[in-house]
Amino acid sequence: MAERIRFVMIGGFLGAGKTTILAQLARQYQQQGKHVCIVTNDQAADLVDTHLLKSYGYDVEEVAGSCFCCNFNGLTDAMSAFEKRARPDIILAEPVGSCTDLVATVALPMMDLLGEHFEITPYAVVLKPSHGLKILSGNGKGFSPKAEYIFRKQLEEADLLLINRIDELNPETVDQLERLLTEQFPNRPVIRLSAKTGENLESLTKALAGAAPKRGRMMEVDYDIYAEGEAELGWLNASIQLNAPTPLSLDKFLLDLVTDLKERLLALDVEPAHLKAIGQADGNSAVVNLVSSDTAVTLSLASDYETRQAEVVVNARVAVDPALLKQTVEAAIAAVAARYQASAHIDSVQSFRPGRPVPTHRVQ
Repeated sequence: MAERIRFVMIGGFLGAGKTTILAQLARQYQQQGKHVCIVTNDQAADLVDTHLLKSYGYDVEEVAGSCFCCNFNGLTDAMSAFEKRARPDIILAEPVGSCTDLVATVALPMMDLLGEHFEITPYAVVLKPSHGLKILSGNGKGFSPKAEYIFRKQLEEADLLLINRIDELNPETVDQLERLLTEQFPNRPVIRLSAKTGENLESLTKALAGAAPKRGRMMEVDYDIYAEGEAELGWLNASIQLNAPTPLSLDKFLLDLVTDLKERLLALDVEPAHLKAIGQADGNSAVVNLVSSDTAVTLSLASDYETRQAEVVVNARVAVDPALLKQTVEAAIAAVAARYQASAHIDSVQSFRPGRPVPTHRVQ
């Protein structure tokens, strides 16, 4: 009998750094001689993370249109597609960053229905420091109480808690975050790491080496609060064709675009959960991120490339009405393109509020 495929799911709030951690894990597992596949998830198509991971050469499937829990069959179909190409040793999965209750609706149903085929590892949840410090300390505004409810529930259901971005934080802040986590969510291992540099990633791979622990009872979730918290976020995915009369810096264009968006959202006094843009041209990729209103716009992947033509994808998750978000993003795209005397044709744009989560399965 073939060895079971290991299913590794990494959760966490929007902008926590899940994609970068998955890419680092995939690289490490490949170095061990494992065949690794990755499945991404979003409420709509055109996910920056999917484009990015494919640019690294990984075998990626995307479950779009609903979360893993509400489209369990889409998740299993994606995993079957991997096997048809080449049976993986490990499948890495990144759920939607506004979802919770994933142990009861994804991990445990997989063990019950497909346990002979898959082995489920401990569920790791990444803490987003910028909003985590505000929410866990009670100091300052993060999101509304209903959105904070989702943030806390994500941490509550974790088997492992990951403090990411330690390369960007001073030691005192990291100590404070760990203290808050252990006080509010006791009896869970806490791992400090940097997805960007790979620091302490070996501690995570060791923690994921075993099977998921058995659970005596499921976490209680108020699905009315959960649904209302998700619905407070405007969701936008846009695909753009960029054409310039002379070569422009792909990195600088994306930095200017997301910076312009940040300034427009600050003027509206609305909080971004995550803004992410990827630009691709001639096999080169650049990625720019913004994870909160009071953090810097960052070039997380530099292309060091100049081009006259590029495909750009923008993902925005912001606590604002979707129609206003669409208007704001379109205005930023037009304004920044004009600075470069370029044309930016929006091929597709989807802007909406997530619907009420209705899981396919839920273990009680």
